[in-house]
Amino acid sequence: MHPWINTTIFTLTLIVMLIGLVGVIIPIFPGVLVIWLAALGYGLLTSFEPPGLLIFIIITLALIPGVTVDNILMGAGARRGGASWVSILVALVAGIAGTLLFPPIGGLIAAPLAVLLLEFQRVRDMGKAWVATRGLAIGWLLSVGAKFIIGSLMIGLWLIWALS
Repeated sequence: MHPWINTTIFTLTLIVMLIGLVGVIIPIFPGVLVIWLAALGYGLLTSFEPPGLLIFIIITLALIPGVTVDNILMGAGARRGGASWVSILVALVAGIAGTLLFPPIGGLIAAPLAVLLLEFQRVRDMGKAWVATRGLAIGWLLSVGAKFIIGSLMIGLWLIWALS
């Protein structure tokens, strides 16, 4: 392959990965999955030779917690704040719907609003409803940090692969 083709593949892969990394702050945007897909595309275009194949397997293993951590931490935060499982499930659905209908911030508004309204309806205490909503928000912030770390690790591994 010509050197400019390798440089182009490297550059495009890195750009897509960085978009994925920035995308981890947007609920429902699959930023970590975008990073993984970029690594897969890189491997398909440049071949999966032994060191690269092993690194890709590790990147794939990192994908699993990367795509599940937000739901776990947001739900745990809301639950710790006193939210019911029904409120947490409705917030998840509201977050997805909000993101699809009003991207990119619709989910950021819809999920906490769903917890606040449902918890207020359930316990009839705005203070307790705010505590549950704050728990959801703290869980989301923690998940963004976790996904950013996982995504950065995936990109770092890919850079080791691409630059070796």
